[in-house]
This record gives sequence, C-alpha cells and structure tokens, in this order.
Amino acid sequence: MDAADWDERYAQTELVWGAPPNSTVVEHIYGLQRRTAVPPDGDPPEFPRALDLACGEGRNTLWLATHGWQVHAVDYSQVGIDKGRTVASRLSRSVRGRITWQCADVTDLDAAGITGPFELVLMVFLHLPPEQRRSVVRRSAELLAPDGTLLVLGHDTTNLTDGCGGPQDPAILYTPDDIVADLGPVAAAHRIRIRTADRVFRPTETRDAIDALVIATRPPDQPTD
Repeated sequence: MDAADWDERYAQTELVWGAPPNSTVVEHIYGLQRRTAVPPDGDPPEFPRALDLACGEGRNTLWLATHGWQVHAVDYSQVGIDKGRTVASRLSRSVRGRITWQCADVTDLDAAGITGPFELVLMVFLHLPPEQRRSVVRRSAELLAPDGTLLVLGHDTTNLTDGCGGPQDPAILYTPDDIVADLGPVAAAHRIRIRTADRVFRPTETRDAIDALVIATRPPDQPTD
C-alpha cells in the first residue's frame, strides 16, 4: 500500500486502530528508565525524546506525550497525521506542545531531516520489503541516544498460518531473528544489546494474532579519563 492507499483507508472511519495505544508498547515502555543524554555543546532536553515511525493516526504518539515524552511522529499518510493532530487538539496545551507531526517517508529519514538522537525509537507495524526494512531498522538504531531503546513490533511470519489478521503478503512479514539479523552490523558498531527477541501472542475477537517483538538498547557513553 502506498501513501494514497493509506490516506483512503484512514479517511473511511474515525480511527482505524482505535484510540488506545498498543498494549505491547505500553507494557515495555511504561516502566522504562527515561534518561536523557547530555549533549557536549548544551543542556539536555527537558523531556526524553521519542521517534514514532509510521505513527498512523498517532495512538502510540499520544500515549507517549501524555506520559512525559517529547515525540516526533512521522508517517507518509497526510490523512493519518491530520487525524492525529485532531485528537491531540483535545489534550492539554502542554501535551500538544510535546508532539511534532511530520508527513514524510520513513524509509529516508535523512531526506526528512530527522537526525536524532532519540531516547526511544518505535517501529510498530511498519511492514516493508526486506531491503527497505533492514535499512530502516539500522538507521533507527543509529539514531539512538546513549541509553536509548529501539522497539520493533510487527506481524510475525507465522501469523499467516497460525495467527489472525495482518498483511497476507509473506514478503513483508518478519520474525524476531530477522530483526536481530538486520541489526547485525549496527549492533556491532554501536554495541547495541538485544534485550528481547520473541513472539508475542495478542488476543483478538477470533484467535490470537502472533507478533514479532525485538527490543534493543544502546549502552551509555563510557566515561573518559
């Protein structure tokens, strides 16, 4: 699906995915220690910074902002971005002020002017062909601040045969091992640590859907003498 397809889908109903954030995101981010890195040439940001890739209508973005994160929300659907802004307009000014909405292609973050660093990067249900996925995963890890966390969550390959819903094209599905392999060179270069690489079973109205979850962290900067 391209941006026009998603624009059409988001325009058909009020909120395609509903208002609540993804439960797996909440489970793993709620208690996260939110340290902000001190830049060498200035003061640390007031709030920890999060990048929400393919944010859609902003359900995870809005939850993060209400829980003290400064969020950069990016999606290539202008309709999705506009709907996120509309929902945010009902929140307090302080929460709205912690969100930056941007309509852009997440497969080319440099062209979008997104350079980081971020204490958290979310890549939630962003399904791409393997080469594009690998590029986005690696660039996301490179954007992490010291002590930052990358959370990748999507429909697992086994969801096609053993789960429920989700994309039906096996070429854009992945396993936790696929994401770990994607991170390979960046993990070695930046000492990225894989904290979680597992399948998650998500209840639906019919049967469980199967998601792939990978959580990786970048270590803090080492003190120098």
